[in-house]
Amino acid sequence: MKERMVFFVSDHTGVTAETMGHSLLTQFSSLKFKAVTLPFISSVAKATDACTRIEAIAAENGQKPLVFGTLLQDEIRNIFNSSHVLYLDFFDAFVGRMEHELGTRSSHDQGLAHGMADSTAYAIRIDATNFALANDDGSDRDYARADVILVGVSRSGKTPTCLYLAMQYGVFAANYPLTDDDLESSELPRTLQSHSDRLYGLTIGAGRLQQIRQERRPNSRYCSAPQVQFELRAAEAMFQRHNIPRLDTTECSIEEISARILEATGIERRVRP
Repeated sequence: MKERMVFFVSDHTGVTAETMGHSLLTQFSSLKFKAVTLPFISSVAKATDACTRIEAIAAENGQKPLVFGTLLQDEIRNIFNSSHVLYLDFFDAFVGRMEHELGTRSSHDQGLAHGMADSTAYAIRIDATNFALANDDGSDRDYARADVILVGVSRSGKTPTCLYLAMQYGVFAANYPLTDDDLESSELPRTLQSHSDRLYGLTIGAGRLQQIRQERRPNSRYCSAPQVQFELRAAEAMFQRHNIPRLDTTECSIEEISARILEATGIERRVRP
């Protein structure tokens, strides 16, 4: 099947166009797409060059490309609207209607969604990210500041989830990896005992965990079926014994894991994405 070309164009980083565009593309899972991001299209000249490039690719493969945009300036947006592409601009779709309803014109300022406009929120994200890195895999254990402590076996998704919670929501998330010594005991690790109200368990299917570990340490005891099954059984027993809420991450993205943790725990988001 021939891939359909998709372009994300933006007058800033392109993160918003990518996020929203990819969300729409997932609804067409039977098709294959090849995506290209063109950030910082902030002038008529840059927009003209980008359109020329996109149209050349379209002529070469014989298909009209999809172009998702977040362009605030009308004169830049009009260049794409008049080109031979399917141009879908997220701001154009919503800003005009919001201006009408709110009775005021939008600022049309570039980069506010992902820039430094809110220095306080940015500082919170940085602080939370530094905390997650310092408290990764029980390395620092400054758990008194933690909003949540993710507990689970190695490669169950703890580290990326902590970083996502920090960067997206300003949540102070630490994680503790359960070792063989921890799992052979029926008690909570001593480090965690005084923080039991902030624990949240992550588990994962045995087959998926084996696959992940095999990629990291091929043909080792670490990825063997008996070892994986022992760890998962022991971790589940610990979660049950100590009433630790838990989530199976086998089929979940990091975004979904994070959202489910926040929903289940009621942790307040310090910042919004």
